[in-house]
Amino acid sequence: MNFDRIPTRRPLLPILGTILLAACTGAAQAASFTMYRDPSCGCCEAWAAHMQQGDRHEVATVDHPDMASVKTQNGVPDDLRSCHTMIADRYVIEGHVPAADVERLLAERPDWVEGLAVAGMPLGSPGMEAGGKVQPYQVIAFGNGRREVFASYP
Repeated sequence: MNFDRIPTRRPLLPILGTILLAACTGAAQAASFTMYRDPSCGCCEAWAAHMQQGDRHEVATVDHPDMASVKTQNGVPDDLRSCHTMIADRYVIEGHVPAADVERLLAERPDWVEGLAVAGMPLGSPGMEAGGKVQPYQVIAFGNGRREVFASYP
């Protein structure tokens, strides 16, 4: 038998790794995003534009006259509330959470986490840009009676 004529096969591991990476990346992009907002709030639209930047995500916007009820129905703790609430897959995203943190949540999918929140409306957070003024803030993961700092920004 002449082994010079047998075609070599590429290792399957790099190919499978590429497929898995594409599947994980696609999970965040394929997620259904619905943002609830008070119709008179302008920063919510700026935050949605941040989420959609570069066609990364499509955000459906729902104007809702009673945002407190939306937050209560979705289990947002009172002290973590902000101006808008988004449902991304099964997760609650409260306030001005950076898109990178939402994508990380959707990629990692910690079992205990019900949502991420940026309390209040800190200057310099996505949608709250104010001419270079920045307030430090944290993204808090919450769920099942537990809280952890998910990310910190100076």
